Amino acid sequence: MSGPLEAVLIVAAIGYLLLRRLAGQPAQAKQMLVVPAVLTVIGLSDVKDVVHSPLALGFLVVTALLSAGIGALRGASIRLFEREGVVYMRYTAVTVVLLVVNVAVKFGANLLLGAIDQSQVAVLGNTLMLTLGVSMLLEGVVTMGRALRGEHKILWEKRRDGVARTSPWLDDLQRRMSADRH
Repeated sequence: MSGPLEAVLIVAAIGYLLLRRLAGQPAQAKQMLVVPAVLTVIGLSDVKDVVHSPLALGFLVVTALLSAGIGALRGASIRLFEREGVVYMRYTAVTVVLLVVNVAVKFGANLLLGAIDQSQVAVLGNTLMLTLGVSMLLEGVVTMGRALRGEHKILWEKRRDGVARTSPWLDDLQRRMSADRH
């Protein structure tokens, strides 16, 4: 995928996700875990040029680790609440600030790399999908971990037709975590 097109699609997806999560939505494991994992794998396929440059690889490792940490903090900042027996989630002001910080870190790293070695910026620019996927995956893992410690139902997915599906595996995991607490 081309850099500018990829960036536009990513910004549109983030905007859509941000609006939905600011309004509050059911905590859906598929959306919080599988989609970011797929983004991460796709992002890994875009880093083939980075591994040939130690400088760009170093910047990628640092930005990926920072993105993971910020994603985990975002997961901890999300407000979880119950509605009709189901776990819902809502982004808070802190979550939004952390999302902006995450994007600023990525673009700031690209600018810094450009100041050090202009020829490497294009190489690192192709890693946005990877760092975004890693960040969203850690956000989802932390949020799911918090939701699993609660007593309310966690959805696997809520389809567009309104049908909500659960996961026997998640239900069992939640039961075991609840039994460990008591």
